[in-house]
Amino acid sequence: MTPARTSSARRARDIGLDVRAPKARCDDHHCPFHGRLPVRGQVLEGTVVSTGMQRTAVVERTLLHFVPKFERYEKRRRRYLAHAPPCLNVPVGHRVRIAETRPLSKLVSFCIVEDLGEAARRVKAEERKPSADAPAEAEE
Repeated sequence: MTPARTSSARRARDIGLDVRAPKARCDDHHCPFHGRLPVRGQVLEGTVVSTGMQRTAVVERTLLHFVPKFERYEKRRRRYLAHAPPCLNVPVGHRVRIAETRPLSKLVSFCIVEDLGEAARRVKAEERKPSADAPAEAEE
């Protein structure tokens, strides 16, 4: 006789995408791996810029748009609110893959399905620390 499975002992289900299931488990019913949320439609990649809301992250994509008049590209960005399941535990600054779902709230229609690791950081000139020689030369 096999013991009955509890919700915490549940294995991650196959969501139909080529992504790795998280090792951690969660009891979130909006988790595509451990809950009952189906994913369908678009699959996008972006960078997490904010996780200030409960179980929701702001994912930003940067794209280049060609302007024919000036024959140059301009940078545009698009921000998506995506559900962040607790089993993935994605911090700010990581690249993630998000998949479209049914609307979970007024603005949330995507869910994070994979953490792709830390994104390349952009270092501004003001943020760079001067070398050890520079302050000594300025004092003399």
